[in-house]
Amino acid sequence: MKKINNFLKYITALGVCVLIRLLPWRVPNVEPIMGTLLPISKGFGYASGFLFGFISIIIFDSFTMFGVWTWVTAIAYGLVGLGGAWWLKNRKPSAKNFVAYSIVATLAYDFMTGPIMSSVVFKMSFMQTLIGQIPFTLWHLGGNIILAGVLSPILYKWVISNPEFSIQGAKNLLVSRSHAK
Repeated sequence: MKKINNFLKYITALGVCVLIRLLPWRVPNVEPIMGTLLPISKGFGYASGFLFGFISIIIFDSFTMFGVWTWVTAIAYGLVGLGGAWWLKNRKPSAKNFVAYSIVATLAYDFMTGPIMSSVVFKMSFMQTLIGQIPFTLWHLGGNIILAGVLSPILYKWVISNPEFSIQGAKNLLVSRSHAK
């Protein structure tokens, strides 16, 4: 039963993450993947963390633009999820720990997917991509710090570690409401 309840939490987090990314008015490079992925990694471990990062990119790119870059970013975010599970394994699910990891992970992710992979995939010069990456990374870093500090602890407390956020919890709520009438 626990696996089914965790699946509900996982799918909810994944759905919210993808839907927010599909909003047309959001600021570019300020996205909820990191803020959502970290509680998943903390609560459900290595495989779930990797799959969340990987699948969130695949689903989003299926609606927008699927290509070689999809695989690069999906694997990179999968690795961020894997690292998040490792980093958070023996740490409290606090804003401080979520933010600390998000800073390191964002810088590593942007360096790997920006200057390194752009040089390989798009045959651009390393310096050109490094300089072009700076404003992108500043937006990405700012958004991830805020979301890891605010969204991650809330998501962990209200969804991931909340036993009431489950199929059984929903059944109990429905039963209690039907008895109240």
